Amino acid sequence: MTEQRATTPRERYRAQVRTEIKQRAWEQVATAGASALSLNAIAKQMGMSGPALYRYFGGRDELITELVRDAYRSLADTFRAAAEAGADVTALAHALRGWALQDPQRYFLIYGTPIPGYHAPDDTTAISVEIMATLLDACAALPSDGPATAFDAHLEGHRYWAAGHPAPPAVLHRALTFWTRLHGVLSLELAGHFTGMGIDPAQLFAAELDDLAGAPAN
Repeated sequence: MTEQRATTPRERYRAQVRTEIKQRAWEQVATAGASALSLNAIAKQMGMSGPALYRYFGGRDELITELVRDAYRSLADTFRAAAEAGADVTALAHALRGWALQDPQRYFLIYGTPIPGYHAPDDTTAISVEIMATLLDACAALPSDGPATAFDAHLEGHRYWAAGHPAPPAVLHRALTFWTRLHGVLSLELAGHFTGMGIDPAQLFAAELDDLAGAPAN
């Protein structure tokens, strides 16, 4: 994700340096994971001093926050483009898997184990609301004829995560079921847990989708 458009030469230079810093950071994340991110190592790679780099990012957490925002934005944009092209919930799920396989460390940055010592600001997850809203819209388009459940009643009083989406509890339930089960398969696949089992992760993912899409909302 590029920096906000700069208008002066100084602003353009600053934006270019910040973009390069983030690119170097992603390389580190891909190699050793986000917990090993080192601003001093990035500064050395760029021929800068540590203090000079801190003029562009105030610290490790600020840089991680930018990477988290970029990751969420990338997935939100992927979902939006798929939805605008008429994607149903199955197509959205495949878009999610394609996005995750394209860059597993980017996926793990936002859906993997929390980074020790890092606490993301509340606004970093605001973009995730767009992602869930797209999924809720797709789930609302599915037929729903199942009986209400106790969990539906629970969701009626615990729907803040849906950020005001008007979906009824049954749709919230279905969206959460899609989200948790598909992320479970994806996380295991990307972590290599199916290696040596003789299982085709793509077929497992498709089978989960068939089961989810064919089941009633409750």
